[in-house]
Amino acid sequence: MAKIQAVRGMNDILPEQTPLWQFVEATARKVLRQYGYQEIRMPVVEQTDLFKRSIGEVTDIVEKEMYTFDDRNGDSLTLRPEGTAGCVRAAEQHGLLFNQTRRMWYTGPMFRHERPQKGRYRQFHQIGVECFGIPGPDVDAELLILTARLWRELGLGTHARLEINSIGSSSARKEFRNALVDYLAQFKTQLDDDSQRRLESNPLRILDSKDPGTRTLLSDAPRLEDYLDAESREHFDRLKALLDAAGIDYTVNPSLVRGLDYYGKTVFEWVTDSLGAQGTICAGGRYDGLVEQLGGKPTCAVGFAMGLERLILLLDTLGLTPEDANSNADIYVTAMGESAEAPAMALAEHLRNELEGRVVVSHCGGGSFKSQMKKADKSGARYAIILGNNELEHATAGLKPLRSDEDQVSVAQKDLAMVLAKALAT
Repeated sequence: MAKIQAVRGMNDILPEQTPLWQFVEATARKVLRQYGYQEIRMPVVEQTDLFKRSIGEVTDIVEKEMYTFDDRNGDSLTLRPEGTAGCVRAAEQHGLLFNQTRRMWYTGPMFRHERPQKGRYRQFHQIGVECFGIPGPDVDAELLILTARLWRELGLGTHARLEINSIGSSSARKEFRNALVDYLAQFKTQLDDDSQRRLESNPLRILDSKDPGTRTLLSDAPRLEDYLDAESREHFDRLKALLDAAGIDYTVNPSLVRGLDYYGKTVFEWVTDSLGAQGTICAGGRYDGLVEQLGGKPTCAVGFAMGLERLILLLDTLGLTPEDANSNADIYVTAMGESAEAPAMALAEHLRNELEGRVVVSHCGGGSFKSQMKKADKSGARYAIILGNNELEHATAGLKPLRSDEDQVSVAQKDLAMVLAKALAT
């Protein structure tokens, strides 16, 4: 019988990999807490209509990428392809937005049926941040200052650059859309296949095209900035002034648009040059009309999402994995003989109590001295504790360094935690 494999594009994260994930998640959690953001946890499955109404029915996500199915009641459900719509749904459903501002964040898996490639998977993980009820550019700036801090904390401060743009109000975008379609329609046969399709459904996405021929045609196309309404232009100017005052470097990218229908005014991306084509590691912007679009009262909002797979890949590519982001043990406790098993487990528990935060692994399964020491070495521990009949008789323990040429020494059990604390601190 053939072995069952994971679904294509849905990957296991193995024990050797999870410490780096935990480091990134813990760092993000710490930074978000510093800025007063609270965690919210939403279901993985939502009503399909939620995403059709929010993302837009003529987007690639809704048309081609969503995992949608009918449940036993005949309801159309979808594995969430992104987190913003679900966060808005949850906030509105539970009355979190009534006459108040909210700063929230979430993390978890998202699902899109697209061609798997390096840094892009069918099940992928994001950290999303959403802020509701603040209309001005100050909160836009705060989100960008927050992400800049996160990059510094992760060691990525010089490896991520910020691109910003304003896509204006819906009426301004409509006017620009018409002008763009009129211009590009003259060159339809010269556009790449994706852009030809988007010309009818979502022409603003053509501005994102990487095709060289399409890029050449766009050089003479109408410019979105020429169609901005006065309010959006003032909002964007104030945002740039706030970023300048905070010392946040950025580039205004007139071609930057977001692929989801709900965005307006500020849009931004943090990109890196170290991952090839998959260079976007964080993206977001304003979506002031989405809450009302989903049945709530008019509520301004702004947010972003960052892909954890891309962040992990970037850290790994740059060799920036911190020393503490590993799965190694600190101490491995062995038991030589059945009579030493219970005392060894008790000693290991004592060390866990005294050496908070240290990883203490108890050997289980018996075996010879040689086999136990082999497993101790494989664990990555810096020290092995050896407990046998002689040690039990004298209330001592053997302390054997595993990562140096130092000799094994005998230490009184009552002093063992103190000796290890000093040794592990160096």
